[in-house]
Amino acid sequence: MPPATSPRLSVVIDTDPGVDDAWAILFLAAQPDIEIVAVGAAHGNVPTAVAAANALRVLDVAGLDHVPVAVGHPTPLQQSLQTSEFVHGDDGLGGNAGPASPRRTSPETAAEQLVRLARQRPGELTLLALAPLTNIALALRMEPGLPRLLRRVVVMGGAFRVPGNVTAWAEANSAHDPEAAEEVLRAGFDLTMVPLDMTEHAWADDIWLKRIADAATPAARFASSVLDTYVALYSNARGTAGCVLHDPLAAAIMADESLATYEEYQVMVELAGHTRGATLLDDRKFDIPQGGIPDQRPPVRIAATVDAATAMDRIHRALVTPEADR
Repeated sequence: MPPATSPRLSVVIDTDPGVDDAWAILFLAAQPDIEIVAVGAAHGNVPTAVAAANALRVLDVAGLDHVPVAVGHPTPLQQSLQTSEFVHGDDGLGGNAGPASPRRTSPETAAEQLVRLARQRPGELTLLALAPLTNIALALRMEPGLPRLLRRVVVMGGAFRVPGNVTAWAEANSAHDPEAAEEVLRAGFDLTMVPLDMTEHAWADDIWLKRIADAATPAARFASSVLDTYVALYSNARGTAGCVLHDPLAAAIMADESLATYEEYQVMVELAGHTRGATLLDDRKFDIPQGGIPDQRPPVRIAATVDAATAMDRIHRALVTPEADR
């Protein structure tokens, strides 16, 4: 008998490409047991329209020009738009986005797309959220039963025991739409968070990056071509050449949960003051009648340790291995 094969994991990606988002898409596109069903574009690293154009470009490079891309909401729910071109370049891809895809985006919004797919395939879809959670919050408002319709949600976001990267307290995806993050985290999804605490371990040094640059695959060539601004920022910050691959690590953990260990906590998002956007949990080891998270929101799983070396090896192999050899 032929060996049993695992069922394919069907994934909808909500993303704001962004250099590391692009790498995450290329990684997932190379996984034979993962089906990328659709992509929703969000604001964050770049404005939403730029993110949508970049998502189309990356999917075309990956050979997934059949995967639809829907444009998400252009602004956060309540605050003004903030984007991060200083990290990712003016076009979000290090100034090397290249020609626009010949394809067009879908006529529906990212929130509408997510709700439609979840209703069509109840219990089947995993959502990988690599951007501010605006589109997910809007989808939840359209379909309050969304937590029951989605199989699982994996969020790259939050910072708990490490500093933030937008402010001293707040990680970018939470900071760029705190109200949306708060709505999603209290909604009752089967939700796993991959915070900065873990993604900071996904360090790609200059030797690792050169191995990607020396590869001949389209994915490796494209991934290397968009790195300049991104690597320069991280190299200056750390004093050594390289960069952090936040979103690819979250994608790798979504693809294989055994890469991490987890703890469960209620998580809330600060909505006011100088710590706005911070993700908070009650980590005290004793119970008191007041002073913790005040409502009965369900806990979420937070990645607490990660096998970053294995994850980085898988990311490398995904980009450098020709399609015919996978």
